[in-house]
Amino acid sequence: MKNALQMKKKLLFILAGLCLPTLFYGQQRSLSWVADLGNGSYKNPVLNADYSDPDVCRAGNEFYMTASSFNAAPGLPILQSKDLVNWQLAGHALLRQAPFEHFNKVQHGNGVWAPSIRYHKGEFYIYYPDPDFGIYMIRAKNATGPWSDPVMVKAGKGLIDPCPLWDDDGKVYLVHAWAGSRAGIKSILTLNRMNEAGTAVTDEGVLVFDGHCAHPTLEGPKLYKRNGYYYIFAPAGGVSTGWQLVLRSKNIYGPYEEKIVMDQGKSTVNGPHQGAWVDIPSGSSWFLHFQDKGAYGRVVHLQPMHWVNNWPVIGTDADGDGKGEPVMTYRKPLTGMPVVTPPESDEFNSAILGVQWQWQANPVSTWMMMYPAKGVLRLFSAKVPDSSRNYWQVPNLLLQKFPADSFTVTTKCTFTPNPALEGERTGLIIMGVDYAGISLIKKENKLQLLYASCLKADKGATEEQEVLTIIAGNTCWFRVKVDKGAVCQFSYSTDGTKFIDAGKPFTAQPGRWVGAKVGIFCTRNTQINDSGFADYDWLRID
Repeated sequence: MKNALQMKKKLLFILAGLCLPTLFYGQQRSLSWVADLGNGSYKNPVLNADYSDPDVCRAGNEFYMTASSFNAAPGLPILQSKDLVNWQLAGHALLRQAPFEHFNKVQHGNGVWAPSIRYHKGEFYIYYPDPDFGIYMIRAKNATGPWSDPVMVKAGKGLIDPCPLWDDDGKVYLVHAWAGSRAGIKSILTLNRMNEAGTAVTDEGVLVFDGHCAHPTLEGPKLYKRNGYYYIFAPAGGVSTGWQLVLRSKNIYGPYEEKIVMDQGKSTVNGPHQGAWVDIPSGSSWFLHFQDKGAYGRVVHLQPMHWVNNWPVIGTDADGDGKGEPVMTYRKPLTGMPVVTPPESDEFNSAILGVQWQWQANPVSTWMMMYPAKGVLRLFSAKVPDSSRNYWQVPNLLLQKFPADSFTVTTKCTFTPNPALEGERTGLIIMGVDYAGISLIKKENKLQLLYASCLKADKGATEEQEVLTIIAGNTCWFRVKVDKGAVCQFSYSTDGTKFIDAGKPFTAQPGRWVGAKVGIFCTRNTQINDSGFADYDWLRID
C-alpha cells in the first residue's frame, strides 16, 4: 500500500512538471526561481545560480551562454535562450577535462576559468583557459554538440580569460589576461595574432593595456569591433567589489582610451562586472554580467545597454555621466517567449543523468547506472582516496548548483550495502569549504543514520559525526531546507511523511571560486572485490 502511494506521488509530481510551460527539452520549470515576471518584464538575477564569468553569443535568433566550471565534470555549461531572460541548460561542451590523469583527482579552483563563446561562419567556438596549462579551443557545428577535442592554442602558466576576434580583413586575434598566482604578474592584457583557423597563436603577443594604476585586478577581457573602434570590455577591482571598464581604440594595438561604464552605484548589486555584450535581432544592445553572492556563487544579471558617442552605457544612468548602475527589474528584450529555467529536480526515470549534475572530478563509469525501468539512479560505493581526510577531496560526489536564495531538497534512498563490508555510506550533502550532510552508514550489520559536518574541510579538518538512530529497514528520505543567508537545516524520515530535524542549523560556505553545491554520494573506505549500492528514486527541489 505504501509503495503504491509513493508511486502515485511520483506520478503526480511528473504530471505537474509536464503541465508547466516548457521549451527545448520538456523539463519542468523551476519551483524556486523564475526571472520572467509574466507581464513583459523580468527581475534580476536572470540566473540565480552559480554561472560565473558568463559569456554569450547570438546565432540567428538564438542566444548561447557558457561559463566557468573549474574542476567540475562535465564542464563548460551550454545554456540556450530566445530572449536573454529565459535560459535552458542544454548540456556541457567539455565531458572530461584534460590532462585526464590530472583531473581524475579533485582539483578545487583549478581547471576551466573564464571562457568565451563565439559564432563564426556557421560554427561555434569556445576558448577557455586552464591557468596551469594554457589556453584551449573547442568547436562545434551545433552548440549542443558534439564538440571537438580541446586544442592547445597557447601554452603557459597564468594565461587566463581568452577571447578571439575575427577582423574584417581576415586577421584573427586573441586577447587574454594573466593570473598573478601562476604568472607572477596581473592587471595587464596581452593581444596575440592567431592563424586563420584560430587553433594557434603566431606571435609572442603585445601588451596592450596596463591596469595597475587605476584598475587593479584587471581581467576577463572581451574583444569586439563596432563603428571602426576596437573595444575591450574588462572587469577590474576584484570579484565582489569591482566595476566594468571599457577600452576603445581605432587601432587594435592601441593606445586605448578608458571609461568605467558600470559600477554598483546606489544599487544593492555588489561588484557588477565581467560578462558579455550582445545585440538582439532588432539591434538593441544588452549586457550580461555576474554578481558575487558568497555561498550562492556568482549569479547572472541582465542589463540594458545603449551607446552614447561610441561609448556603451550599461544599466541606468540617472545623472547622464555615462556610468550606469544595475537594474533589478526591467522590460524584457523580447516578449512572447515561453517561460523556461535550468532543470533542478530529477525523477531519475531517463536512461541518462540530468544535465544539471556534475562530479568533483572526471567521472568513472562504475560510479553510477541509470535504471529507467525501475525509475532510479543507482550509485555504487567508490573507495575514497587514501589521501582524503574528509569529503573535500572525494571525486564521486554528484552535485548541482544552489538554484535560489531559499529552497528545499528532498530525496528518497534505498541502501543495499555489501554484506561483507563495514563502513559503506550514502546520503545527501551540501558541499563547500565547510560541508554538512545526512547519511546512512553500515556498521556492525546495522544501518546507522548519521549527521556529519566539517568546518574548514579545505584545510584538512576532521569530520564531526553524530549518530541519530538505527533504522529498521533500508529506505530513508533525506531533506535539507536552505533559507536566506544559506542557513541549512537537515532532516530525515523513515516513512516519507514525518520528518525529524537532524543536527543544528549549518551555514553553507562557497567552495574555491564557486558557490556551495547540493547533491548525493555513495562511498566506502576500503578496497573489496564488490561494492554495495544506493538507489535514489528521485531528488526534488522546491
